[in-house]
Amino acid sequence: MRRLLARLFGTPHEAAAPAGAAPQPVWAERTWMSGDGLSLWARDYGGAGGPARLPVICLHGLTRNSRDFEDVAPAIAATGRRVLALDVRGRGRSAYDPNPTNYNPAVYAGDVASLMGEAGIARAIFLGTSMGGLITMTLSTVRPDLIAGAILNDIGPEIATEGLTRIGSYVGSGGPAASWAEAAERTRAINGSAQPHLTDADWDRFARRTWREVEPGKLVLDYDPAIAQAFAATPAGTPSPDLWPLFMALAINRPMLLVRGGASDLLAEGTAARMQALAPQMRRVDIDGVGHAPTLDEPAARKAIADFLTDAP
Repeated sequence: MRRLLARLFGTPHEAAAPAGAAPQPVWAERTWMSGDGLSLWARDYGGAGGPARLPVICLHGLTRNSRDFEDVAPAIAATGRRVLALDVRGRGRSAYDPNPTNYNPAVYAGDVASLMGEAGIARAIFLGTSMGGLITMTLSTVRPDLIAGAILNDIGPEIATEGLTRIGSYVGSGGPAASWAEAAERTRAINGSAQPHLTDADWDRFARRTWREVEPGKLVLDYDPAIAQAFAATPAGTPSPDLWPLFMALAINRPMLLVRGGASDLLAEGTAARMQALAPQMRRVDIDGVGHAPTLDEPAARKAIADFLTDAP
């Protein structure tokens, strides 16, 4: 029976339970096919609230995956909402695309729409970190009916050059690590200035969210290095596209929350202030001392998200 259920609904991954109690499923694997034939993957956290509470779709950043939400997703699901955390194509357990030009928000938005159709979700609240927020904005221009509200994590319609340059300096670079300790140290070297409060244990956990072990003594970053080609293909000095129309398409008549790293080098204070001025219903929380991007494990971020979802449909 367990094998049959796994085939139909995915393999449940269990949480620790009190002694003598049966382990409780936290999330199940969900796979679906993209419109161009790639096998894509997501974690499906089933909330107990039923159709009265809209689901939450979690979309990660450029080099990340669904494991970024392994703490916040079950916390949201515990309030009664179903939560789906995606591995965007080219990341985690989703297939790598043989055509790297497909690594762009328009294609990703189509993948999200196909997942929602396959999962029977007509509308959802979106939680997008960095690139995930850009995907959400893009989706609002082509399938506005799918989005009931949005949480943007350290992203807006203007991307600061400083942060973009920093990301471009490391994405797709670096060879395998020989141990989890090395992976954690390399992760700290890249992200330490943005997360100065993290402990050694935190960095180990951060690394386990972003690396995978392919064989004993060989760990690799858990994404297709070809996603870096989008940076390499853009000549220096190329003007940034105008994303304000995308933001306005998302913000009109929808509940919104902006989570911003107080020391972010990607979302400038001036951009965040303009977003608030154009979308006065948008709530905002700044995470002091944190750069790009907040992990959403911070107490202030958790409280803001919980309060927002309490009031959201």
